[in-house]
Amino acid sequence: MRSRATIVPYDEEENKQGELALNGPAVTTISALSELPPSKICPAACRSQAKQLVKQMTLKEKAKLCSGSGFWTLDQIPRLNLPQIRVCDGPHGLRKDKGSSHLGLGESVRATCFPTAVALAASWDRTLLNKVGVALGKECAAHDVSVLLGPGVNIKRHPQCGRNFEYFSEDPLLSGELAAAFIQGVQENGIGTSLKHFACNEQENNRLTVDTLVDERTLREVYLPAFEIPVKKAQPWTVMCAYNRLNGPNCSENGWLLNKILRDEWGFQGSVVTDWGAVVGRVEGVQSGCDLEMPASGGCNDCRVFEAAKAGKLSEKDLDTVVTRTTELILAGATRRAIGHAVGRAVGTDAAMAADAAEQEPIALLEENNEFARECAAQCAVLLKNEGGLLPLKRTQRIALIGGFAELPRFQGSGSSRVNAYRTSTPLAAMRSALGEAGSLDYACGYDATLAEADDELIAAAVAAAAAADVAVVLAGLPNMFESEGFDRDHMRMPAQIDKLVAAVAAAQPRTVVALSNGAPVEMPWLDAVPALLETYLGGQGGALALVDILFGDRCPSGKLAETFPLRASDCPSHPFWASHPRQIVYREGLNVGYRYFCTSKAPVLFPFGFGLSYTSFEYSKLSLESAAIEPSDSLALSLDVANTGGVDGAEIVQLYVRDVASSVYRPDRELKEFAKVHLKAGERTTIKFTLPPRAFAFYDIRTHEWRVEPGQFDILVGASALDIRLSAQLTVRGETAPNAVQQPAFYETLDDEQLAALGLVVPPPDPLRPFTLRTTIGDLAEHGGCAGAAFFWILKKAMGTVEDPVEDRLRVEMVRSLPLQQFANFANGNSGYVVMPDAVLKLMLCCFSCSPGQKDEHHASTRTASFSSLNLLPRCFSSA
Repeated sequence: MRSRATIVPYDEEENKQGELALNGPAVTTISALSELPPSKICPAACRSQAKQLVKQMTLKEKAKLCSGSGFWTLDQIPRLNLPQIRVCDGPHGLRKDKGSSHLGLGESVRATCFPTAVALAASWDRTLLNKVGVALGKECAAHDVSVLLGPGVNIKRHPQCGRNFEYFSEDPLLSGELAAAFIQGVQENGIGTSLKHFACNEQENNRLTVDTLVDERTLREVYLPAFEIPVKKAQPWTVMCAYNRLNGPNCSENGWLLNKILRDEWGFQGSVVTDWGAVVGRVEGVQSGCDLEMPASGGCNDCRVFEAAKAGKLSEKDLDTVVTRTTELILAGATRRAIGHAVGRAVGTDAAMAADAAEQEPIALLEENNEFARECAAQCAVLLKNEGGLLPLKRTQRIALIGGFAELPRFQGSGSSRVNAYRTSTPLAAMRSALGEAGSLDYACGYDATLAEADDELIAAAVAAAAAADVAVVLAGLPNMFESEGFDRDHMRMPAQIDKLVAAVAAAQPRTVVALSNGAPVEMPWLDAVPALLETYLGGQGGALALVDILFGDRCPSGKLAETFPLRASDCPSHPFWASHPRQIVYREGLNVGYRYFCTSKAPVLFPFGFGLSYTSFEYSKLSLESAAIEPSDSLALSLDVANTGGVDGAEIVQLYVRDVASSVYRPDRELKEFAKVHLKAGERTTIKFTLPPRAFAFYDIRTHEWRVEPGQFDILVGASALDIRLSAQLTVRGETAPNAVQQPAFYETLDDEQLAALGLVVPPPDPLRPFTLRTTIGDLAEHGGCAGAAFFWILKKAMGTVEDPVEDRLRVEMVRSLPLQQFANFANGNSGYVVMPDAVLKLMLCCFSCSPGQKDEHHASTRTASFSSLNLLPRCFSSA
């Protein structure tokens, strides 16, 4: 039963009375804490001080700290000298708004735009990720930002997720290890991070309303370890809970997820913050361990918390627990500010001094990070094909550079992570500069970089330029309009104009190189006709220069795919269950995610997980296990040699997979359990050592709810990709095999309801779309709420206005459409700073929508988000005049 508390405004007079009763303001502890070095600052270090402050708070002050004070700031209590701190979007660059806009690029400060997570993951380099984190932490400190909202570690369940560019991998170990390194780098500066989106937020469509149903073993083995690893290794200051429901409860009020798993099992010490607008039941969230609502809801939910605590429906112990954690977070952020060692400027403890300094650009730091961004982009590029050694190119050649991305490069994603890049270059300018006087460059656009609409004349001009050149370089990929936060891709193809362009150029010029700029896998119907292919992903502000460095051999490509490139989206076992219902999604593919499925089923792929070529070659040898037989509780040490046998300095990514030869439960054919990136000069050899813990051989036993290592044979597989195994050895785990009570098929592609029930997951019917409720989305009301719903959405669109960037305009509309009416009210209240949409108004609106003529019943309701082409139409019940 949700709280129906009357909305009571915050009472400053009562706050003053509380101050008098406490005989004066509490003494701040920030000065004492500022003796800590930045790397030692964290919320847990402020725990005892936070508890003392919470003891001095009034009930209303405690309720006030359950949410932020605006879009990007946490609330303050001046009476106790508890200051305001700021959080900002990440994760591949600082996006600090100058105003209050959630998406406005023009109003954010200039910052370094590093490669997005999909590209950084292709480096497979913990050290690089740590350095990126350090660089971002310094920029946050320079701008008086206490917490960077990232990284995102959701698993790439399907290639059409619109936000895949912001996530690392389809593999939880790789995702978790890279996230841990990144977090440690940021937090070395005394700046917090926010590990997100916890958990199972693997799609953008309907993300605020969908109930994600996942069996426990799949959760434990695929979706949770990407969070578990960085929590245990790096202790992020905050974890951000996701929008969706998980097996029933909303993630923002899921006690099993936030308390039992995150805190009790993993030992998380920080705060849980909601994704922006994820709150459904704030009182229930407090009871379930959700500490901080973001953004502010105009005091609406704070008052619900206050009334529930006052009435005894919410224990003050539960309230004190979440408020203490939020206070710890504020103290940690304020302590970093007080240290005054931010790079490029001094940060004073005085709020006005800090505000003035935060407006100053840290130019020296931005210049330093600009060079580093170029290096990062080069390490992230993946060479996928190089027949006949076409690459690297020669500077004496006549080159045709083709593609709209040459003038308007795609180097980052769209949405809340979009950075106002400090400096950018274009591939066209970088190529001209690299060629100099020795070679020649011809340029043809080939397609419009924004919409890529059909244009045969552009293709004809590109074909002519390619035919006249020694080699053609085609810049292909996905324009911003085709993938973004807020909506998913409709298919896995590139725009038809770009596919047609690549095929035509390759037919005219057999020496064609294709360089891709995209945030997720794409189909490649022209692949056989193209001798060289380079995946650059979204390479950040240094991407154009790094591309040219690799094309001319100034840098040797060393990236490898952190995801499988299937031939087509329908080859993924999750495809039939991808965004299949607006209120429910069932992960029926279970453990069969990415390479786990493709290696087991032996289904063909375009490029396998872990694949990537180089301008040099590497030899693997001398795999040695410390012991050929171990006990189930033992770790395993092993080593191998890797040599650079080519003529170019380079780096190799060594991947270690484990196969359980015979198991009582279904296990994928192989699973990644360790990896290392080694840089070797030409002719150099090195020894790599790994230690595998017992869990590397375990599966999650749903009968005992524990990790279990079964005795038997295990294959240790060392390779250059999931399919390119260079060395292998067999290990015996001693002991007697115990029967498993849960019978599972030897192999499955997907699980039906009966099989899921045997695994402990009962699939209920999805929530009905009718009658309309507070959980009905604005898009549903617009499409199916008759004239009242259509009119409401028309008014909203008019009020939003338009922006020049068509991608941002679409994103704004899609985000509003996806909002349930309840969250829409919370945003409206928060933006106003007070309650403008109380419960009574929402009930009246629901009545109007339900009674309005022209409705569609549930049977005719769309199960997917409406296409963008329909979003700008006037409601049918309105005259076009």
